[in-house]
Amino acid sequence: MIVSVLLYLAALVFIVGVGRKIVQYATTPAPLKIPTTPAPVTRSGVVWRMFREVVFFESLFKASKFTWIFGWLFHAGLFVALLCHLRYFIEPVWWWVTLIAPLSPYAGMAMLAGLLGLLARRIFVDRVRVISAPSDFLMLLLIMMIAGSGLVMRYVSHADIVNVKQFAAGMVQFKLNAFPGGGVLFAHLALVAVLLIIFPFSKLLHAPGLFFSPSRNQVDNPRERRHAGGIADARSAAGKADANNAGQVVNSSATSSRPESGQANG
Repeated sequence: MIVSVLLYLAALVFIVGVGRKIVQYATTPAPLKIPTTPAPVTRSGVVWRMFREVVFFESLFKASKFTWIFGWLFHAGLFVALLCHLRYFIEPVWWWVTLIAPLSPYAGMAMLAGLLGLLARRIFVDRVRVISAPSDFLMLLLIMMIAGSGLVMRYVSHADIVNVKQFAAGMVQFKLNAFPGGGVLFAHLALVAVLLIIFPFSKLLHAPGLFFSPSRNQVDNPRERRHAGGIADARSAAGKADANNAGQVVNSSATSSRPESGQANG
C-alpha cells in the first residue's frame, strides 16, 4: 500500500511538473532569430535536424567525442530499458516488446557504463568539475543506483516476475494489489519514485526542453520572412489598442466641445 501511494504521488508530481514546464516553454516568446548555423532553411530541414539531435546527439558529437560516447550509451540503454519494462504493464505483451525483452540486461549495463563515464568526466576533467554542482553528482549516483538495483534483481536477488507484473498492471488499472516484497525491489521502486519527483525541478528537463530550443527549432530564413517572436506581436497589438483608445478620447473630446445646435442658431 505504501509503495503504491508513493508511486502514484511520484507520477502525479512528474506529470504535473513536466506538463507545467512544457506549457511554460511553449508560451515563452523567442524574440530573436538565433538558429545555430549552419541551419536548415526549410521546416522539413528543421525536423530532420531535430531527429539527428534527438537520436544521434549530433551537436554533442561535434563538441566532444568522449562525452558523446558515454552520453549516447546511457541514453540508448535507458530508452531500450524503458521499452523492455512495458512487458510489466500490458497484457498481452506486444510482439516487438517480446522481441527486445532479452536486451534488457544489456541495456542496464549500457546505462551503468555510460553513467560511470559521465561521472568520471565530472570528477577528473578540471573545467567540468569546476562548474559541477553537488546536484549533478547526486543525479548521476541516483540513476546509477536505479540501474544497479535492476541488475542485482536480474543476476543476484531474483524477483518474482509474475507477482511483479500483477502489481505493475494493477497500478495501471488503479487496483492496489499486494506488493511482491523484496528489499531490492522496494529500493528500486523507491529510487524510481525519487527520480520522478525530482525530475520537474532538475536539469533533466533538458529532455523536453530540447524541442523548444530556438537555436535548434528555428528555420534560418530571416531575410525571407519577418520574425515577430511573440514579443513584437504583443507590442504591436498593445500599440494598436493604445492608438484606438487615443482615437476614442479625441473623438469624445471633439464631440463634447462642439456647441449645441440651438446655441449655435441663437
